[in-house]
Amino acid sequence: MRIFKKVLIVLLVLLVVAGGVLWWLSRPVPALYSLEETSGTDPVLAEPDPQLIPTVGVAKPIGWGEDGVPEAAEGLVVNRFAEGLEHPRVIYTMPGGDVLVTLTNAPERPIAGGWLTNFVAGILFSRAGADVPSPNQLVLLRDGDGDGVAEERHVLLDNLDSPSGIAWHDGNLYVANHDEVLRFDYAEGANRVTGAGEKLMDLPAAGNHWMRNILLNPEGTLLYVAVGSASNIGEGGMDIEQGRAAIHELDLATGTSRLYSAGLRNPNGLAWNPWSGELWTTVNERDQLGSDLVPDYLTNVPLGSQYGWPWVYWGDIFDERVEHPMPRFFTQYTRVPEYALGAHVAALGLTFSREGSRLGPTFGQGAFIARHGSWNRQPMGGYDVVYVAFDERGNPLGKPVTVLESFLAGEGETRGRPTWVAFDRTGALLVSDDTANIIWRVTNPSANGTAAPLRNRGEPLPPRRELIGDPARAFEEPPADIMPDSL
Repeated sequence: MRIFKKVLIVLLVLLVVAGGVLWWLSRPVPALYSLEETSGTDPVLAEPDPQLIPTVGVAKPIGWGEDGVPEAAEGLVVNRFAEGLEHPRVIYTMPGGDVLVTLTNAPERPIAGGWLTNFVAGILFSRAGADVPSPNQLVLLRDGDGDGVAEERHVLLDNLDSPSGIAWHDGNLYVANHDEVLRFDYAEGANRVTGAGEKLMDLPAAGNHWMRNILLNPEGTLLYVAVGSASNIGEGGMDIEQGRAAIHELDLATGTSRLYSAGLRNPNGLAWNPWSGELWTTVNERDQLGSDLVPDYLTNVPLGSQYGWPWVYWGDIFDERVEHPMPRFFTQYTRVPEYALGAHVAALGLTFSREGSRLGPTFGQGAFIARHGSWNRQPMGGYDVVYVAFDERGNPLGKPVTVLESFLAGEGETRGRPTWVAFDRTGALLVSDDTANIIWRVTNPSANGTAAPLRNRGEPLPPRRELIGDPARAFEEPPADIMPDSL
Protein backbone atom coordinates (compact mmCIF):
# COMPACT_ATOMS: atom_id res chain seq x y z
CA MET A 1 0.00 0.00 0.00
CA ARG A 2 2.89 2.32 0.89
CA ILE A 3 4.56 1.65 -2.51
CA PHE A 4 1.29 2.30 -4.32
CA LYS A 5 0.97 5.67 -2.55
CA LYS A 6 4.52 6.62 -3.53
CA VAL A 7 3.85 5.72 -7.18
CA LEU A 8 0.73 7.87 -7.12
CA ILE A 9 2.69 10.80 -5.68
CA VAL A 10 5.41 10.42 -8.33
CA LEU A 11 2.79 10.29 -11.10
CA LEU A 12 1.08 13.35 -9.68
CA VAL A 13 4.36 15.25 -9.58
CA LEU A 14 5.14 14.23 -13.17
CA LEU A 15 1.70 15.39 -14.30
CA VAL A 16 2.15 18.73 -12.58
CA VAL A 17 5.61 19.18 -14.12
CA ALA A 18 4.34 18.13 -17.56
CA GLY A 19 1.41 20.53 -17.23
CA GLY A 20 3.77 23.34 -16.26
CA VAL A 21 6.03 22.62 -19.24
CA LEU A 22 3.05 22.51 -21.59
CA TRP A 23 1.73 25.77 -20.16
CA TRP A 24 5.17 27.37 -20.61
CA LEU A 25 5.51 26.16 -24.19
CA SER A 26 2.00 27.25 -25.13
CA ARG A 27 2.31 30.81 -23.82
CA PRO A 28 1.89 33.40 -26.62
CA VAL A 29 5.14 35.07 -27.64
CA PRO A 30 4.29 38.73 -28.29
CA ALA A 31 5.59 40.67 -31.27
CA LEU A 32 8.75 42.72 -30.83
CA TYR A 33 7.85 45.02 -33.69
CA SER A 34 4.72 46.93 -34.64
CA LEU A 35 2.74 46.09 -37.76
CA GLU A 36 3.97 49.36 -39.25
CA GLU A 37 7.58 48.24 -38.79
CA THR A 38 6.88 44.97 -40.63
CA SER A 39 5.13 46.85 -43.45
CA GLY A 40 6.23 48.90 -46.44
CA THR A 41 8.93 48.64 -49.08
CA ASP A 42 11.68 47.99 -46.52
CA PRO A 43 10.10 46.00 -43.66
CA VAL A 44 11.86 44.81 -40.54
CA LEU A 45 12.49 41.07 -40.87
CA ALA A 46 12.88 39.62 -37.39
CA GLU A 47 14.93 36.59 -36.45
CA PRO A 48 12.84 33.44 -36.96
CA ASP A 49 11.38 31.78 -33.87
CA PRO A 50 10.20 28.32 -34.98
CA GLN A 51 7.27 27.26 -32.81
CA LEU A 52 6.15 23.69 -32.29
CA ILE A 53 3.21 25.10 -30.34
CA PRO A 54 2.30 28.31 -32.20
CA THR A 55 1.38 31.63 -30.71
CA VAL A 56 -2.39 31.80 -31.03
CA GLY A 57 -4.69 34.80 -30.89
CA VAL A 58 -8.17 34.36 -32.36
CA ALA A 59 -10.90 36.93 -31.96
CA LYS A 60 -14.47 35.76 -31.36
CA PRO A 61 -17.05 37.51 -33.61
CA ILE A 62 -19.76 39.38 -31.71
CA GLY A 63 -21.34 41.40 -34.55
CA TRP A 64 -22.01 45.14 -34.92
CA GLY A 65 -25.41 45.33 -33.28
CA GLU A 66 -28.38 46.95 -34.94
CA ASP A 67 -26.72 50.08 -36.30
CA GLY A 68 -22.99 49.87 -35.58
CA VAL A 69 -20.51 50.68 -38.37
CA PRO A 70 -16.70 50.52 -38.66
CA GLU A 71 -14.68 53.61 -37.87
CA ALA A 72 -13.52 55.28 -41.10
CA ALA A 73 -10.67 57.62 -41.99
CA GLU A 74 -11.33 61.35 -41.82
CA GLY A 75 -13.81 62.53 -44.45
CA LEU A 76 -15.22 59.06 -45.15
CA VAL A 77 -18.69 57.81 -44.23
CA VAL A 78 -19.88 54.21 -43.99
CA ASN A 79 -23.27 52.62 -44.49
CA ARG A 80 -24.65 49.11 -44.84
CA PHE A 81 -25.01 48.36 -48.53
CA ALA A 82 -26.45 44.91 -47.75
CA GLU A 83 -26.85 42.82 -44.59
CA GLY A 84 -28.28 39.51 -43.51
CA LEU A 85 -26.09 37.71 -46.02
CA GLU A 86 -24.62 34.31 -45.22
CA HIS A 87 -20.80 34.46 -45.09
CA PRO A 88 -20.22 36.89 -48.00
CA ARG A 89 -16.72 36.88 -49.42
CA VAL A 90 -15.78 37.87 -52.98
CA ILE A 91 -17.45 40.97 -54.48
CA TYR A 92 -17.63 41.72 -58.21
CA THR A 93 -19.27 44.78 -59.77
CA MET A 94 -20.86 44.28 -63.18
CA PRO A 95 -20.44 46.98 -65.86
CA GLY A 96 -24.08 48.06 -65.38
CA GLY A 97 -23.75 48.36 -61.60
CA ASP A 98 -25.20 45.12 -60.26
CA VAL A 99 -23.02 43.66 -57.50
CA LEU A 100 -22.32 39.91 -57.45
CA VAL A 101 -21.22 38.22 -54.22
CA THR A 102 -20.21 34.65 -53.41
CA LEU A 103 -21.72 33.34 -50.17
CA THR A 104 -19.22 30.69 -49.29
CA ASN A 105 -16.97 28.90 -46.84
CA ALA A 106 -14.44 26.10 -46.87
CA PRO A 107 -15.41 22.63 -48.10
CA GLU A 108 -15.05 19.58 -45.89
CA ARG A 109 -11.33 18.84 -45.98
CA PRO A 110 -8.46 17.71 -43.78
CA ILE A 111 -5.76 20.20 -42.85
CA ALA A 112 -2.19 19.17 -43.65
CA GLY A 113 -0.17 18.34 -40.55
CA GLY A 114 -1.94 15.40 -38.91
CA TRP A 115 -4.71 14.81 -36.40
CA LEU A 116 -3.44 17.25 -33.78
CA THR A 117 -3.22 20.08 -36.31
CA ASN A 118 -6.76 19.30 -37.47
CA PHE A 119 -8.04 19.21 -33.89
CA VAL A 120 -6.49 22.59 -33.04
CA ALA A 121 -7.59 24.07 -36.38
CA GLY A 122 -11.17 23.00 -35.68
CA ILE A 123 -11.13 24.87 -32.37
CA LEU A 124 -9.67 27.98 -34.00
CA PHE A 125 -12.13 27.93 -36.91
CA SER A 126 -15.03 27.57 -34.50
CA ARG A 127 -13.92 30.50 -32.35
CA ALA A 128 -13.28 32.69 -35.42
CA GLY A 129 -16.73 32.00 -36.87
CA ALA A 130 -15.22 30.15 -39.83
CA ASP A 131 -16.74 26.72 -39.19
CA VAL A 132 -20.18 27.38 -40.69
CA PRO A 133 -21.26 25.20 -43.65
CA SER A 134 -20.68 26.78 -47.05
CA PRO A 135 -23.89 28.37 -48.45
CA ASN A 136 -22.53 27.71 -51.98
CA GLN A 137 -24.42 30.58 -53.58
CA LEU A 138 -23.77 33.38 -56.04
CA VAL A 139 -26.04 36.33 -55.21
CA LEU A 140 -26.89 39.50 -57.14
CA LEU A 141 -27.41 42.74 -55.19
CA ARG A 142 -29.02 45.70 -56.97
CA ASP A 143 -29.21 49.32 -55.87
CA GLY A 144 -31.68 50.49 -58.50
CA ASP A 145 -32.50 53.87 -56.94
CA GLY A 146 -28.85 54.79 -56.25
CA ASP A 147 -29.29 55.52 -52.54
CA GLY A 148 -26.31 53.37 -51.53
CA VAL A 149 -28.42 50.46 -50.24
CA ALA A 150 -29.23 47.34 -52.26
CA GLU A 151 -33.00 46.95 -52.33
CA GLU A 152 -33.00 43.85 -54.55
CA ARG A 153 -31.40 40.47 -53.86
CA HIS A 154 -31.47 37.51 -56.27
CA VAL A 155 -29.78 34.11 -56.07
CA LEU A 156 -28.11 33.59 -59.45
CA LEU A 157 -26.66 30.16 -58.62
CA ASP A 158 -27.16 27.87 -55.63
CA ASN A 159 -25.44 24.63 -56.67
CA LEU A 160 -21.81 25.69 -56.38
CA ASP A 161 -19.01 24.11 -54.33
CA SER A 162 -17.18 26.57 -52.05
CA PRO A 163 -17.16 29.26 -54.76
CA SER A 164 -15.01 32.37 -54.58
CA GLY A 165 -13.66 34.11 -57.70
CA ILE A 166 -16.06 35.86 -60.11
CA ALA A 167 -15.51 37.42 -63.54
CA TRP A 168 -17.74 38.42 -66.47
CA HIS A 169 -17.15 39.39 -70.10
CA ASP A 170 -19.37 39.60 -73.16
CA GLY A 171 -22.19 37.36 -71.89
CA ASN A 172 -19.89 34.86 -70.16
CA LEU A 173 -19.93 34.52 -66.39
CA TYR A 174 -16.92 32.79 -64.81
CA VAL A 175 -17.02 31.31 -61.29
CA ALA A 176 -14.23 29.46 -59.49
CA ASN A 177 -15.23 26.63 -57.16
CA HIS A 178 -12.50 25.29 -54.90
CA ASP A 179 -11.76 22.53 -57.44
CA GLU A 180 -12.73 23.90 -60.87
CA VAL A 181 -13.40 26.94 -63.03
CA LEU A 182 -16.88 27.13 -64.60
CA ARG A 183 -18.35 29.28 -67.36
CA PHE A 184 -22.07 30.14 -67.63
CA ASP A 185 -24.11 31.99 -70.21
CA TYR A 186 -25.36 35.09 -68.45
CA ALA A 187 -26.95 38.22 -69.91
CA GLU A 188 -26.21 41.22 -67.72
CA GLY A 189 -29.25 42.26 -65.71
CA ALA A 190 -30.85 38.81 -65.54
CA ASN A 191 -31.99 37.70 -62.08
CA ARG A 192 -31.07 34.05 -62.52
CA VAL A 193 -28.53 31.89 -64.34
CA THR A 194 -30.58 29.20 -66.04
CA GLY A 195 -28.11 27.10 -68.05
CA ALA A 196 -25.63 24.50 -66.87
CA GLY A 197 -22.05 25.53 -66.35
CA GLU A 198 -19.21 24.42 -68.60
CA LYS A 199 -16.05 23.23 -66.85
CA LEU A 200 -13.02 25.07 -68.23
CA MET A 201 -10.30 23.87 -65.89
CA ASP A 202 -9.78 21.48 -62.98
CA LEU A 203 -8.08 22.94 -59.93
CA PRO A 204 -6.30 21.30 -56.98
CA ALA A 205 -9.10 20.79 -54.49
CA ALA A 206 -9.49 22.25 -50.99
CA GLY A 207 -6.24 22.12 -48.99
CA ASN A 208 -5.39 24.49 -46.14
CA HIS A 209 -6.16 27.39 -48.47
CA TRP A 210 -9.34 26.78 -50.45
CA MET A 211 -10.26 30.13 -52.00
CA ARG A 212 -9.69 30.42 -55.77
CA ASN A 213 -9.78 33.98 -57.03
CA ILE A 214 -9.94 34.73 -60.77
CA LEU A 215 -9.28 37.75 -63.00
CA LEU A 216 -9.74 38.34 -66.73
CA ASN A 217 -7.23 40.26 -68.82
CA PRO A 218 -8.61 43.52 -70.29
CA GLU A 219 -9.33 41.83 -73.65
CA GLY A 220 -11.30 39.01 -72.00
CA THR A 221 -9.16 36.33 -73.65
CA LEU A 222 -7.07 35.10 -70.71
CA LEU A 223 -8.19 34.12 -67.22
CA TYR A 224 -5.83 34.19 -64.23
CA VAL A 225 -6.52 31.79 -61.35
CA ALA A 226 -4.96 32.04 -57.88
CA VAL A 227 -4.50 28.73 -56.00
CA GLY A 228 -3.15 28.59 -52.45
CA SER A 229 -1.00 25.87 -50.90
CA ALA A 230 -2.32 22.75 -49.20
CA SER A 231 -0.10 23.30 -46.15
CA ASN A 232 1.98 25.80 -44.22
CA ILE A 233 5.46 24.80 -45.45
CA GLY A 234 4.97 21.54 -47.32
CA GLU A 235 4.58 19.42 -44.18
CA GLY A 236 2.09 17.20 -45.99
CA GLY A 237 4.61 16.39 -48.72
CA MET A 238 5.25 18.17 -52.00
CA ASP A 239 3.19 15.74 -54.06
CA ILE A 240 -0.02 17.34 -52.79
CA GLU A 241 1.34 20.78 -53.68
CA GLN A 242 1.38 20.19 -57.44
CA GLY A 243 -0.28 23.16 -59.13
CA ARG A 244 -0.67 25.01 -55.83
CA ALA A 245 0.92 28.11 -54.31
CA ALA A 246 0.66 29.59 -57.77
CA ILE A 247 -1.21 31.69 -60.29
CA HIS A 248 -2.32 29.94 -63.48
CA GLU A 249 -3.11 31.49 -66.86
CA LEU A 250 -5.96 29.94 -68.86
CA ASP A 251 -6.34 30.67 -72.58
CA LEU A 252 -10.09 30.82 -73.08
CA ALA A 253 -9.92 30.24 -76.83
CA THR A 254 -7.81 27.07 -76.74
CA GLY A 255 -8.60 25.79 -73.22
CA THR A 256 -4.89 25.38 -72.46
CA SER A 257 -3.34 26.62 -69.25
CA ARG A 258 0.15 27.30 -67.97
CA LEU A 259 1.80 28.14 -64.68
CA TYR A 260 2.12 31.91 -64.67
CA SER A 261 3.80 32.55 -61.30
CA ALA A 262 4.85 30.20 -58.49
CA GLY A 263 6.15 30.13 -54.92
CA LEU A 264 3.20 32.22 -53.67
CA ARG A 265 2.03 30.47 -50.50
CA ASN A 266 -1.54 31.74 -50.63
CA PRO A 267 -2.29 34.33 -53.34
CA ASN A 268 -5.71 35.96 -53.05
CA GLY A 269 -6.56 39.39 -54.41
CA LEU A 270 -5.79 39.83 -58.12
CA ALA A 271 -5.88 43.20 -59.91
CA TRP A 272 -4.31 45.01 -62.85
CA ASN A 273 -2.04 47.89 -61.87
CA PRO A 274 -3.50 50.80 -63.88
CA TRP A 275 -0.19 52.68 -64.11
CA SER A 276 2.06 49.83 -65.25
CA GLY A 277 -0.42 47.31 -66.69
CA GLU A 278 1.11 44.56 -64.52
CA LEU A 279 -0.76 41.84 -62.66
CA TRP A 280 -0.59 42.32 -58.86
CA THR A 281 -1.66 40.07 -56.01
CA THR A 282 -1.91 39.87 -52.23
CA VAL A 283 -0.21 36.87 -50.60
CA ASN A 284 -0.50 35.28 -47.15
CA GLU A 285 2.94 34.14 -46.05
CA ARG A 286 3.90 31.26 -43.73
CA ASP A 287 3.09 30.76 -40.04
CA GLN A 288 4.75 29.52 -36.85
CA LEU A 289 7.96 31.55 -37.08
CA GLY A 290 6.88 34.00 -34.39
CA SER A 291 4.57 36.99 -34.21
CA ASP A 292 6.85 39.12 -36.41
CA LEU A 293 7.37 36.70 -39.31
CA VAL A 294 6.67 36.46 -42.15
CA PRO A 295 5.02 39.64 -43.49
CA ASP A 296 2.12 39.08 -45.84
CA TYR A 297 2.68 41.06 -49.00
CA LEU A 298 1.44 42.90 -52.07
CA THR A 299 3.46 42.37 -55.24
CA ASN A 300 3.56 42.32 -59.01
CA VAL A 301 3.69 38.88 -60.64
CA PRO A 302 5.53 38.87 -63.96
CA LEU A 303 5.27 35.79 -66.15
CA GLY A 304 7.57 33.07 -64.85
CA SER A 305 8.20 34.75 -61.49
CA GLN A 306 9.06 32.66 -58.43
CA TYR A 307 8.55 33.90 -54.85
CA GLY A 308 10.25 31.10 -52.96
CA TRP A 309 7.61 29.09 -51.07
CA PRO A 310 8.20 26.83 -49.22
CA TRP A 311 12.00 26.96 -49.14
CA VAL A 312 12.70 30.68 -48.84
CA TYR A 313 10.94 33.93 -48.09
CA TRP A 314 11.69 37.54 -48.92
CA GLY A 315 14.00 36.58 -51.76
CA ASP A 316 16.76 34.57 -50.10
CA ILE A 317 15.94 33.88 -46.43
CA PHE A 318 15.88 30.11 -45.90
CA ASP A 319 13.17 28.45 -43.85
CA GLU A 320 15.19 25.78 -42.04
CA ARG A 321 12.03 23.83 -41.14
CA VAL A 322 11.41 22.70 -44.74
CA GLU A 323 12.57 19.11 -45.19
CA HIS A 324 12.16 18.74 -48.96
CA PRO A 325 15.12 19.14 -51.34
CA MET A 326 15.28 22.61 -52.82
CA PRO A 327 15.67 23.02 -56.60
CA ARG A 328 19.21 23.85 -57.70
CA PHE A 329 20.11 27.54 -58.08
CA PHE A 330 16.74 28.39 -56.55
CA THR A 331 17.70 31.68 -54.91
CA GLN A 332 19.25 32.91 -58.15
CA TYR A 333 15.79 33.63 -59.47
CA THR A 334 13.48 34.04 -56.46
CA ARG A 335 12.00 37.52 -56.23
CA VAL A 336 11.65 39.91 -53.29
CA PRO A 337 8.02 41.05 -52.88
CA GLU A 338 7.35 44.69 -53.69
CA TYR A 339 5.53 45.66 -50.49
CA ALA A 340 5.01 44.15 -47.03
CA LEU A 341 1.56 44.36 -45.43
CA GLY A 342 2.53 43.25 -41.91
CA ALA A 343 3.06 39.85 -40.35
CA HIS A 344 0.04 37.48 -40.23
CA VAL A 345 -2.58 40.10 -41.19
CA ALA A 346 -4.19 37.73 -43.75
CA ALA A 347 -4.34 40.13 -46.69
CA LEU A 348 -7.21 39.11 -48.99
CA GLY A 349 -9.20 41.43 -51.29
CA LEU A 350 -7.35 43.92 -53.50
CA THR A 351 -8.49 46.73 -55.80
CA PHE A 352 -6.80 49.81 -57.25
CA SER A 353 -8.25 53.30 -57.28
CA ARG A 354 -9.92 53.97 -60.61
CA GLU A 355 -11.59 56.68 -62.61
CA GLY A 356 -14.58 57.99 -60.73
CA SER A 357 -13.68 56.56 -57.31
CA ARG A 358 -15.04 58.89 -54.62
CA LEU A 359 -12.86 58.60 -51.55
CA GLY A 360 -11.10 61.93 -51.91
CA PRO A 361 -7.57 63.01 -52.90
CA THR A 362 -5.98 61.22 -49.92
CA PHE A 363 -7.02 57.92 -51.48
CA GLY A 364 -6.80 58.89 -55.14
CA GLN A 365 -3.81 56.93 -56.42
CA GLY A 366 -3.15 53.57 -54.83
CA ALA A 367 -4.43 50.17 -53.76
CA PHE A 368 -7.06 49.14 -51.19
CA ILE A 369 -6.53 45.87 -49.30
CA ALA A 370 -8.80 43.99 -46.88
CA ARG A 371 -6.75 42.51 -44.04
CA HIS A 372 -8.89 39.67 -42.69
CA GLY A 373 -7.03 39.35 -39.38
CA SER A 374 -4.33 37.26 -37.72
CA TRP A 375 -4.45 34.05 -35.70
CA ASN A 376 -0.67 33.55 -35.23
CA ARG A 377 0.24 36.92 -33.70
CA GLN A 378 0.11 38.65 -30.35
CA PRO A 379 -1.23 41.27 -30.25
CA MET A 380 -3.71 40.48 -33.03
CA GLY A 381 -3.20 42.39 -36.27
CA GLY A 382 -5.14 43.20 -39.37
CA TYR A 383 -8.94 43.24 -38.99
CA ASP A 384 -9.03 46.41 -41.11
CA VAL A 385 -9.00 47.88 -44.59
CA VAL A 386 -5.87 49.77 -45.60
CA TYR A 387 -4.69 51.94 -48.47
CA VAL A 388 -1.24 51.84 -50.07
CA ALA A 389 -0.24 54.87 -52.12
CA PHE A 390 1.41 54.34 -55.53
CA ASP A 391 3.55 56.70 -57.60
CA GLU A 392 2.91 57.63 -61.23
CA ARG A 393 5.08 54.72 -62.42
CA GLY A 394 3.01 52.15 -60.54
CA ASN A 395 5.25 51.57 -57.51
CA PRO A 396 4.01 51.42 -53.90
CA LEU A 397 5.09 54.07 -51.40
CA GLY A 398 5.23 54.65 -47.66
CA LYS A 399 3.24 52.73 -45.06
CA PRO A 400 -0.33 51.40 -45.15
CA VAL A 401 -2.96 54.02 -44.29
CA THR A 402 -6.08 52.92 -42.43
CA VAL A 403 -9.38 53.26 -44.31
CA LEU A 404 -11.63 51.21 -42.00
CA GLU A 405 -10.92 49.96 -38.48
CA SER A 406 -12.60 49.17 -35.13
CA PHE A 407 -13.40 45.63 -36.26
CA LEU A 408 -11.48 44.45 -33.19
CA ALA A 409 -13.60 45.04 -30.11
CA GLY A 410 -11.01 44.24 -27.41
CA GLU A 411 -11.00 41.40 -24.88
CA GLY A 412 -10.38 38.84 -27.65
CA GLU A 413 -13.50 39.80 -29.59
CA THR A 414 -14.17 41.19 -33.04
CA ARG A 415 -17.26 42.80 -34.49
CA GLY A 416 -16.46 41.44 -37.95
CA ARG A 417 -13.73 40.52 -40.42
CA PRO A 418 -13.15 42.50 -43.65
CA THR A 419 -12.64 40.09 -46.54
CA TRP A 420 -12.96 41.64 -50.00
CA VAL A 421 -13.01 45.08 -51.65
CA ALA A 422 -14.49 46.41 -54.90
CA PHE A 423 -15.80 49.71 -56.23
CA ASP A 424 -19.47 50.12 -57.05
CA ARG A 425 -20.77 52.05 -60.06
CA THR A 426 -20.93 55.32 -58.07
CA GLY A 427 -17.26 55.18 -57.06
CA ALA A 428 -17.90 54.04 -53.49
CA LEU A 429 -15.77 51.27 -51.98
CA LEU A 430 -17.62 48.07 -51.04
CA VAL A 431 -16.18 45.85 -48.30
CA SER A 432 -17.48 42.37 -47.46
CA ASP A 433 -17.55 41.37 -43.79
CA ASP A 434 -17.85 37.59 -43.70
CA THR A 435 -18.58 37.05 -40.01
CA ALA A 436 -20.97 40.01 -39.54
CA ASN A 437 -22.70 39.04 -42.83
CA ILE A 438 -22.64 42.63 -44.07
CA ILE A 439 -21.31 44.49 -47.11
CA TRP A 440 -20.15 47.96 -46.14
CA ARG A 441 -20.15 50.95 -48.48
CA VAL A 442 -17.52 53.66 -47.98
CA THR A 443 -17.50 57.07 -49.67
CA ASN A 444 -16.51 60.70 -49.23
CA PRO A 445 -19.68 62.76 -49.80
CA SER A 446 -17.72 65.92 -50.63
CA ALA A 447 -15.26 64.29 -53.04
CA ASN A 448 -15.33 64.53 -56.80
CA GLY A 449 -14.61 61.43 -58.87
CA THR A 450 -10.92 60.57 -59.27
CA ALA A 451 -9.41 61.24 -62.70
CA ALA A 452 -8.51 58.26 -64.87
CA PRO A 453 -5.06 56.82 -64.04
CA LEU A 454 -2.41 57.66 -66.63
CA ARG A 455 -0.72 54.57 -68.01
CA ASN A 456 3.08 54.73 -67.90
CA ARG A 457 4.30 53.64 -71.33
CA GLY A 458 8.09 53.94 -71.28
CA GLU A 459 10.27 52.55 -74.02
CA PRO A 460 11.27 48.87 -73.53
CA LEU A 461 14.93 47.98 -72.97
CA PRO A 462 16.78 46.84 -76.08
CA PRO A 463 17.12 43.07 -76.56
CA ARG A 464 20.11 41.34 -74.97
CA ARG A 465 22.21 39.82 -77.76
CA GLU A 466 25.23 38.59 -75.87
CA LEU A 467 25.66 37.01 -72.45
CA ILE A 468 28.75 38.29 -70.69
CA GLY A 469 29.38 37.74 -66.99
CA ASP A 470 26.65 37.75 -64.36
CA PRO A 471 23.20 37.95 -66.05
CA ALA A 472 21.90 39.89 -63.07
CA ARG A 473 24.28 42.74 -64.02
CA ALA A 474 23.51 42.60 -67.73
CA PHE A 475 22.13 46.12 -68.00
CA GLU A 476 24.56 47.83 -65.64
CA GLU A 477 27.37 47.73 -68.19
CA PRO A 478 25.78 46.60 -71.49
CA PRO A 479 27.92 45.89 -74.56
CA ALA A 480 28.31 48.89 -76.85
CA ASP A 481 26.43 47.28 -79.74
CA ILE A 482 23.15 47.22 -77.82
CA MET A 483 23.29 50.77 -76.52
CA PRO A 484 20.35 52.80 -77.88
CA ASP A 485 22.56 55.22 -79.85
CA SER A 486 24.28 52.34 -81.62
CA LEU A 487 21.10 50.78 -83.04
